[in-house]
Amino acid sequence: MINRNDIAVKVEIQAGERVRLSSGRVTFEADLKKGEYAYAGGVYTLSGVHSGFRWNGREYHTGQYDRHLLAGDPAPIRDGFGEGVHLTIRHESELLPGMEQHFYVYNDAPYLLTRVVVSGDAGFKLNRISVVRTQSIAAEAEEEASAEALHVLRVPYDNDKWVRYVTDTAPLELQSYEVTALYQPGSRQGLILGSVSHDVWKTGIRVKGETIGKLDELNLFAGAADTMTRDEQPHGYVKGPRVESPLVFIGSYDDYRRGLEEYGQANTVVAPPLAWDGGVPFGWNSWSAAMTTLDYELYTSTSDFLKEEAQSQGFQNEGTLYINFDAFWDRLTQEEMEDALRRVRANGHRPGTYWTPFAFWGSPAQFGNPVEGTDGKYTYGDILLRDHEGEVVPDIAGGLAIDPTHPGNLARIDWYTNKFIREGFEYIKLDFMAHGALEGKHYNPNITTGIAAYNYGLAYLVERLSPKRTGRPFFINLSIAPLFPYAYAHSRRISCDVFGQIQDTEYLLNSLTHGWWMNGSLYRFNDPDHAVIYKSFNQDSTTREEGRSRLTASLIAGTVLLLGDDFRHEEAALRAREWLGNREVMEVARYGRTFVPVESGKGDRAADTFMLEHPNEKGAVYFAVFNFDKDQSREVTVSLSRAGLDPDRIYIARDLWEGTEHEVSGDWAAELAPAASTIFRLYPQ
Repeated sequence: MINRNDIAVKVEIQAGERVRLSSGRVTFEADLKKGEYAYAGGVYTLSGVHSGFRWNGREYHTGQYDRHLLAGDPAPIRDGFGEGVHLTIRHESELLPGMEQHFYVYNDAPYLLTRVVVSGDAGFKLNRISVVRTQSIAAEAEEEASAEALHVLRVPYDNDKWVRYVTDTAPLELQSYEVTALYQPGSRQGLILGSVSHDVWKTGIRVKGETIGKLDELNLFAGAADTMTRDEQPHGYVKGPRVESPLVFIGSYDDYRRGLEEYGQANTVVAPPLAWDGGVPFGWNSWSAAMTTLDYELYTSTSDFLKEEAQSQGFQNEGTLYINFDAFWDRLTQEEMEDALRRVRANGHRPGTYWTPFAFWGSPAQFGNPVEGTDGKYTYGDILLRDHEGEVVPDIAGGLAIDPTHPGNLARIDWYTNKFIREGFEYIKLDFMAHGALEGKHYNPNITTGIAAYNYGLAYLVERLSPKRTGRPFFINLSIAPLFPYAYAHSRRISCDVFGQIQDTEYLLNSLTHGWWMNGSLYRFNDPDHAVIYKSFNQDSTTREEGRSRLTASLIAGTVLLLGDDFRHEEAALRAREWLGNREVMEVARYGRTFVPVESGKGDRAADTFMLEHPNEKGAVYFAVFNFDKDQSREVTVSLSRAGLDPDRIYIARDLWEGTEHEVSGDWAAELAPAASTIFRLYPQ
């Protein structure tokens, strides 16, 4: 038995049999006879864990190898995650590719990092690696929560087609993407598993349980490609003598919410987020107000209205607003566009635009159209993504995928970004981004997976919009887009399109319930889509309660605060004058902080209560509460103890929308009208 006590992580090696790493927060033990390992952290244990891969039509895993060896002594490491120990286990068999498992345990971190490497000859290739695979998942819950079922969180791959986050309990069979949480809502104890590198692979986490309350299988694997990733082609092969999996995070937490936040921060160690030194963007976006009928008059009159009626009352940040075109900005003539941008800038506003860099919306008859910026060298038919038989990959939502690696597409990016810079735009909404991450055969032979192509294309595009090239800050927003990779945008829509009715607000808050942690980690801001306070172009008008709830949901999301109404409607203008002048409420949005769910939502439903510790006032806490029932009033109970506050202390609760105050303590109830919401600021009496 060898003990290594010169480092904080304790290392114990029993030659040829076991190796154990323990930090006080994480315990890892590998069985060198069976080719498996166990992880324990807090109350959660994974045992009998294998890694594996799919090769020549069959699945292989570490337990099938003949020999399991330490590849040298465990080595001290110091990197962006901290100080700790790196352990490598090598698996060998005469008839199988070489396989390595890399494990990283840190002195002060409650998580383990791991990666799998499979090696072969120069032509070796894989399109699926199971990094963590086990049939033994145990949770020793606290006594009061011992009967509580383990919930599994499904995180969607992207935010398209109004997909929702879902939690479920066994019996179940679900697949999450990139990350999942296994947790007990009562105790909040949870286990977080996910990939923290996103340069080559799409990652899936398949969780299965056939009987009530018991999970039978967990498989975190690289190589996900299915209807949820919008793919009809299999995941691309990763080639080379050494094929690496993503780096994977396994962490056990007393509060799964803290675990998701730490998972988000762990990603940023591998790839830093795109820096933004400015404040929260306030302003307006044209989509909901006009959709396909966008014109010069709407765009310019909105800037005039907000300048004259709202900005002076407090609806602004850093003294300005963004006035953003969405799709169909090309309905304006060149003269109209030039004059519209002149008028917006004269109002002291910043113009924003819209583009779909990886999607083509034309018909087959337009495949022969020349690609902008290529002087006729390439047509759109040339740059479309195709499968390995040369057929165009099927469309998503009517748009065909453009190959991000094609030189014709790079020239197209140059042409459009130069146009946007020349015209003076300072904000861009990039939409239908999942098209750029589809699997297929790419022009660049060195890029063999959809995510690798997506990284390539986005890196090129973002460099073209960098302050170094533009000479000014240029805010980049992703709309319909995969959650990962994230390092190419300042914000991402937390959900699909959200309009103004209460069911839209509940849908948005389902995403906030499980995705708040992306704000300030992966992305500088979550984007809750444009806040429709009266009427979307494609919906009936909303009640006042619905409109204010929609605005409240945007305020607490993190947040890019863009409005979405046509203020030539008298009621829209009336609500804007009344609500946008509430300086206490607008200050909440200017913080750029996301509210955290007090309780987990059930199934695919949103939580109804969210909280935020006051950024500048010690002891003060904000609560946002919602009634999603359009027909009936409802009492929403807020538990101070569940929110981490002293239930015996008396607090003053100030309703920021109504301007009223009352005393609260313990569990207190907020009475809400149908479809209503409000924000309270609590401070100790």
